[in-house]
Amino acid sequence: MNTLQEEAIEEMKAAIHKWFDEQEHREDAEEAVRRTTLQMGIFNGIMLDYRPGRTRVDSLGYRRNAGGSKSMKVSPFTREQVLNEVQPLLVEIVKEKLDRLETSPLIDYRFTLKGTFTTTDGPVTLTVQETVYEEKKQQLLERINSYIEKKLEKGTYPTKPLETFFLARHLLDPNLFHEPEAARTIALFDRIQELNKERTQALAEHRGDIIRALTGWAEQVFLPRYCDVTRNEYRINEYEIKPGAVLENKDEPNQPVDLLLYGAVMILRYEPNYSKFRGQTFLELAKQLGSSKAGRMLKEGSGSFKQEDIHMRHELVECKANDVFSLITVIIRKEEAGAYERAISFILNLLRKGFPKSYKIKLKSSVREVLPIKGLAKSTTHRFFANALAYSELHPLLEEYAREAMVEFEWYEDTESEKSVMPGSYAVFGLGLLAERYFPLVEAYMALVDDEHQLVHDKFTAVFAETHGITERSTPTLIACLRRSHDSLKLKIQPELESEDKLSLLVQHVETLSDYELERVLYSIWGKIEKLAALARKAQEPRKELLLRLLKAAGKA
Repeated sequence: MNTLQEEAIEEMKAAIHKWFDEQEHREDAEEAVRRTTLQMGIFNGIMLDYRPGRTRVDSLGYRRNAGGSKSMKVSPFTREQVLNEVQPLLVEIVKEKLDRLETSPLIDYRFTLKGTFTTTDGPVTLTVQETVYEEKKQQLLERINSYIEKKLEKGTYPTKPLETFFLARHLLDPNLFHEPEAARTIALFDRIQELNKERTQALAEHRGDIIRALTGWAEQVFLPRYCDVTRNEYRINEYEIKPGAVLENKDEPNQPVDLLLYGAVMILRYEPNYSKFRGQTFLELAKQLGSSKAGRMLKEGSGSFKQEDIHMRHELVECKANDVFSLITVIIRKEEAGAYERAISFILNLLRKGFPKSYKIKLKSSVREVLPIKGLAKSTTHRFFANALAYSELHPLLEEYAREAMVEFEWYEDTESEKSVMPGSYAVFGLGLLAERYFPLVEAYMALVDDEHQLVHDKFTAVFAETHGITERSTPTLIACLRRSHDSLKLKIQPELESEDKLSLLVQHVETLSDYELERVLYSIWGKIEKLAALARKAQEPRKELLLRLLKAAGKA
């Protein structure tokens, strides 16, 4: 090796030593692995990123800013030199450190050194070394079997999410179990959910850990057997089936593809809307690889629901649901309240049983009602609820539906960009415009709405103000709307606020708001705060005092 190459090796060695030295000085290693018997060690590997003068080492799984620090120096190595000369030296450097830490809680049963190297031939990425500690591995397998027997098969109490975090990954780890036994693994995941079903928040954590483990297995282990995988500019995997690739024993029970399909259903049922594409991708790939079960699921749904829950036929209406595509088809045969009542009840029942909250309605109806709010998407989901709102006897049922449907970060599937709306929106908007009794529903909606990604509730707020004005009943609800508004909203209620009684009512309800929320409310009525200040200077008492109170509350007096 020449001098530059020797200096580069020393730079890599220093980065590796620095990482190990930092970990050896940790004081919490023993405590960390004592939290559960299912964790043998804290770290399962490191990633060496060699860039001349800017080399760094991170734990596997740790994500730095993707761009990193670009080196201005030229690498002294070719690709062949990295593979044949650098790699063996790095193995020795890491081995020296690992030999002292084999029994340490810092190191897991398996430790991998991966590397990315700048070379004269372009970047090179490779697994430099993989070490398996058989004694730790056997101990972990014994602990896994013991945990399953005591806590899951014989256990009757809720389990800890941390335990599921490790167990789910272990069961799908090909270094522990060469090929997961699909039926047993699925049964264990179902058992975890059964044991924790009474604890809503914890259940969501368990499911999230199961889904992430299944997704990792699918993307890193299972699908690469059959697909060439690339990442697009948004860091999303794209798959191309390898020539001649087909599933082995594809329609026999207890096959690995069953885990892929199980994971797809979990994603579709429990993950946020922005993640559901991954579940559909898994199903589509399984179908392309020859799984007839995947084909049926794409056509008829995941199979998670009873037939009577996903298909209802009546002389007034017919409803069908497919959770894979988050689609509910409603065919109105007779335009009357009973048809919509049955359809809403059908949808409500599905949502309560786990149907995706982000869904769309495909409506076949001769009536084409829409809400009196400009700017809403003229979708068939919108039309369905607008049609139903025409029947006053259905309003209580629509409120019941809305309260079940409203979930932050979920969206009706047939809207996008500036017309996106949270599920339940059309029912809430319609009811809120019709009667004061639904003002609390509007307030509950505004407490949930994702105002960073939704705009159309501003359109509703403008119509709400025009419809109900400033009254004892409407003012708290109007302010709840304005607290989630955007700068583009301009209300036309200044003439109404010429009334000192109404202005006083507004002041009483906004004085306790935070500065940020108050500015939102005031801006939607008067625009910039300077305009309100100018009005206050010109006003006569007692109006002047009321306007000054607003300015004082906003910190501008």
